[in-house]
Amino acid sequence: MKKEFPGGVWPVMLTPFTDENEVDYESMGRLVDWYIENGAAGLFADCQSSEMFFLSLEERAEIAEFVKDRAGERVPVVASGHVSDSIEEQARELNRIAKTGVDALILLTNRMAREKEDDVIWLENLKQLMSMIPEEIPLGFYECPYPYKRIISPELLKWCAESKRFFFIKDTSCNLENIKQKLEAIQGSTIKLFNANSSTLFETLQMGASGFSGVMANFHTDLYVWLCKNYKTDSKKSRILADFLTISSLIERQVYPVNAKYCQQKIGNFQSMFTRTKNTELLNDTGKLEVDQLMRLTEFMRDFLKITG
Repeated sequence: MKKEFPGGVWPVMLTPFTDENEVDYESMGRLVDWYIENGAAGLFADCQSSEMFFLSLEERAEIAEFVKDRAGERVPVVASGHVSDSIEEQARELNRIAKTGVDALILLTNRMAREKEDDVIWLENLKQLMSMIPEEIPLGFYECPYPYKRIISPELLKWCAESKRFFFIKDTSCNLENIKQKLEAIQGSTIKLFNANSSTLFETLQMGASGFSGVMANFHTDLYVWLCKNYKTDSKKSRILADFLTISSLIERQVYPVNAKYCQQKIGNFQSMFTRTKNTELLNDTGKLEVDQLMRLTEFMRDFLKITG
């Protein structure tokens, strides 16, 4: 397993389904290739965008294994997949995912303690879980918003950095000061911070964040790749692009992930928009029109930035 991960864009993967509610591996293969062809540095499977809370453990394991095999040596793949409440069950789930050969296991910060429980309990539970996962397996964190969002404190993150077992954090704080403190806490360590929030991305890249890992990579991975590569050398175009990405990201408030699957269907990767989390009919004709408009504006930005496919 890899113990150093490249900076850049790590899409949070969708799970395509057939209209009969089966995982559609043919579409998933096209999706993996599309992410990589558009410049993704790595892939994050079995996350909330993957509808992981609505997948069986065997489905989570099969998806992680498929994505790892399809990606091959092109990019690293990380995966989460632990949804249970008890630490023992989480360890069982994570060790099953580890057997798929993914490059790191990503721990959900909200699985270490209940919403009202303090950081002391959180850390004790984390230590217990770590003791049940082989030490050679790289670990990371995801501040998953479901079933509740738990933002890891810079102090706890510093402890994790000093453990030398962690290499990745997907930050969802959407808070510049919090991210600044986290970057200070992990400075010189093996942990790389990937921002999930478009609105703060440009500023956090300037602070030292390693890249982007958010849902909007499911609409236009390549635009985020361009920003992560060029924010230092072309500040004028980067600022324009960052503003565009922020306004575009408002579509997340529409009917996600149905709208992202509609986008992938329009691209030609997905056969169906079916999800286990939302009724596809919630994306009405007006909603589809909005996605169509975003896709046309994305093409405009590609021309502006001279991105060639």
